[in-house]
Amino acid sequence: MPLVNADDIRSARALLRDVVVPTPLMHSRALSEAIGGPVYLKCENLQRTGSFKIRGAYVRIARLSDDERARGVVAASAGNHAQGVALAASMLGCKATVFMPEGAPLPKVAATKAYGAEVVFTGPTVDDCLDAAMEHAAREGSVLIHPFDHPDVVAGQGTIGLEILEQCPDVRTVVGGVGGGGLISGVAAALKQAADHDVKVVGAQAKKAAAFPPSLAAGKPVRVDVQPTMADGIAVGRPGELTYELVTELVDAVVTVTEESISQALLLCLERAKQVVEPAGAAGVAALLEHSYAVRTPVVALLSGGNIDPVLLAKVLRHGLAGAGRYLVVRCRLIDRPGALVTLLRELAELGVNVLDVMHERVAARLHVEEAEVLMHLETRGPEHCEEVLGRLRDKGYAVLAA
Repeated sequence: MPLVNADDIRSARALLRDVVVPTPLMHSRALSEAIGGPVYLKCENLQRTGSFKIRGAYVRIARLSDDERARGVVAASAGNHAQGVALAASMLGCKATVFMPEGAPLPKVAATKAYGAEVVFTGPTVDDCLDAAMEHAAREGSVLIHPFDHPDVVAGQGTIGLEILEQCPDVRTVVGGVGGGGLISGVAAALKQAADHDVKVVGAQAKKAAAFPPSLAAGKPVRVDVQPTMADGIAVGRPGELTYELVTELVDAVVTVTEESISQALLLCLERAKQVVEPAGAAGVAALLEHSYAVRTPVVALLSGGNIDPVLLAKVLRHGLAGAGRYLVVRCRLIDRPGALVTLLRELAELGVNVLDVMHERVAARLHVEEAEVLMHLETRGPEHCEEVLGRLRDKGYAVLAA
């Protein structure tokens, strides 16, 4: 019997009946064509607080005794668990203190405070914050609401799996992002026990913060150094003890995805599915783009969160456009004479290129007296158009340099 079973998840669902929103399951034509079979998006980015985290946080706090709630709760989070704990605590009438990394996205910090929690900034990573939260719990007597490593949290997240079975009864594969493992563990527990057929479960970790593959290889949870990644919501350096056991038992595969795949997945969600998703929330879609061989259709990809800083969104979209061959940065060297820049821009206009930004440099040690350099950010129609642009510039005698 798994450490979290279907009865635990059904009990959690009863607790959440008037708390969470049953999120929609949306068909993705673009992904279906790419995979060669039906693909659906489970839109937890539309959940209360903008992510799935309210499910586990509410179940955990609701099952505390009155005395435990009176002592308050403490949590550690890059943002989504913070908001889930803050809202659940306010609904259940207890004080919440949340430790967040320095440099946490401002919208997530503001939302956590708006839900009534006290925010304390500690260290650069979620692991630093978790250490600080445990120290706070021991010192103050408050209850730690772990972001993933507790049966009640896993059961709460597992209610997503029950919804998927109702919305897509013939689902064959579910793929979703993995940080500490609470979401994928809960969903796997629900699917493996409640489905009347075999459902494959695939987890996706950001390559720069992938603790599960080495842990599974070592046969125990191991800590890895987390590198900076746009997917901050799943940047966890060590799996939980409980979630490691559940992933080992129930999850069929854990793959890694690159920053490029994540940015392209986010762009696809926004452009084709009209869903605003944060990088961590798009990890499952990134896995479909990078590891389509690992799935059987119908596939459900979890969009686990949509809380993205608008500044980061702009950067990631630009990154995604570049990866899709629709954003080109070109440095061109030309003769510094009247009309030279106009002539260059006219060439681009004739090619149907949208010039987003131009920086014209005329004095630099690397330039000859008669030379100038132009750094241009261009919007193109795709990879073939990029090659056409570069070819035309070279044919016209321009020195095209690496940007």
